[in-house]
Amino acid sequence: MSDDRFDYWRLKLRALLWLLLGRLEAAAIAFGEMLALRPDDAYALASRAHVLAQLGRRDEAIRDAQRLISRHPTRSAADWFNLAFLLEGAGRSAEAEPAFRRALDLDPKLDRAWYGLGLVLIRLDRVDEAIAALKRNTELQPMSPYGWYQLARVYADRHDADEARKIIRHLQGFEPQVATQLQRETGLAP
Repeated sequence: MSDDRFDYWRLKLRALLWLLLGRLEAAAIAFGEMLALRPDDAYALASRAHVLAQLGRRDEAIRDAQRLISRHPTRSAADWFNLAFLLEGAGRSAEAEPAFRRALDLDPKLDRAWYGLGLVLIRLDRVDEAIAALKRNTELQPMSPYGWYQLARVYADRHDADEARKIIRHLQGFEPQVATQLQRETGLAP
């Protein structure tokens, strides 16, 4: 085994140990050392981006996520989703939209990407597109209340009380607390 390979695996084990012990800063440093050995390593880039995000260092996490997708654009829909999620969290909706769409190109059944795309489209005031994305999310995750909640809010904001009421009735069957919250927020009874 070459020294480079040995050093890489030693650093990887160190990073995993730090993660196991909850020492995120130390793990980020170990992933950085891995990247010093292999600057375009997908595992190290994805891992450091995740750790940096957990540490609240979003801009650095975004840089690593962008580097990851630029070097490995078809590796994983999750890579694009993670970048989109970080961008959306930073209020960069216009940049997050194409990243969510690319994630969906790679995996059309990635329900959380449909949900994220829906949220971004709401923020970009493209409500018809947001409705379509949220409907797709609810088709893929029919028992998750999140897409249903956002969809009901969009309908209520558009003054489409009938559609919002249908969703509230639907949610009463499996998420009564969310249905009650929507009733309270929208003033609509099922």
